[in-house]
Amino acid sequence: MVAVVELSAGPGTTASYARAALGMLPGTRRAGTLPEVEMVHRGVAVDRSHLAAYDRVCGFRLTDVLPATYPHVLAFPLAMRLMTAPDFPLPLIGLVHITNRITVLRPIDASERLDLSVRATDLRDHARGRRFDLVTTASVDGSEVWRSSSTYLRITRSAASPSSASAQAEPGDISEMSGALWRVPARVGSDYAAVSGDRNPIHTSKLGARLFGFPRPIAHGMWTKARALASLEGRLPDAYTVEVTFKQPLLLPAKPTFTASATPEGRQFSLRSQRPHLVGSIAA
Repeated sequence: MVAVVELSAGPGTTASYARAALGMLPGTRRAGTLPEVEMVHRGVAVDRSHLAAYDRVCGFRLTDVLPATYPHVLAFPLAMRLMTAPDFPLPLIGLVHITNRITVLRPIDASERLDLSVRATDLRDHARGRRFDLVTTASVDGSEVWRSSSTYLRITRSAASPSSASAQAEPGDISEMSGALWRVPARVGSDYAAVSGDRNPIHTSKLGARLFGFPRPIAHGMWTKARALASLEGRLPDAYTVEVTFKQPLLLPAKPTFTASATPEGRQFSLRSQRPHLVGSIAA
């Protein structure tokens, strides 16, 4: 039976990162299963100044309609609280965000109060370690209006061959797709951290990035997804599902190319340099 933990105020993320660091210490004991817990925060109000800052960082127009990726940011402190709990089976630091699927059931206005929930499900084996899904929902007056599922991977072994995650389906002939060069400055890592609360040092610090094997900071995956949707603003239906797979990290600064094309179901898109950083699809 799932235990519901209700919070009367949104938790901060600073303490969560401190708990995450402690969880890396040798001798830390962890459970072997995901906790049967759902974190809930009801009546969440949107701060319009924060929404505007988020829109600017990600490239969205300034409107009162929430971008599809914005509830993910609102619920991020709940996710941090859940994943840094002592009974969570995998340490937060070192988790790799490999996929994200968002379903927008209807447009959400900034004036609406949201009931947010987060829970972890389906801990399972992966070719390179262990993975699980983080399911997040947003409801208004008891009706679900938004849902997200993120898959996270804890890498414990090297890939056996290039045929694993890197060989998943990608958009096809990019010569038939419209393309745009993005100029992504180094500050995007820190700017997105400020509006999202995700202050993982691999995005904001050269030293932090190097500790995890990157020559310089990398862009947040959810920033690349948000920026991709911002590039498609005005061409999306009121209700849709957008799914992405995060590929190669985007080292900052960068000049990747964004491509998109229509499909019978909706759209497909990708962000790539010499190799893909993100591939995705949209279906109504």
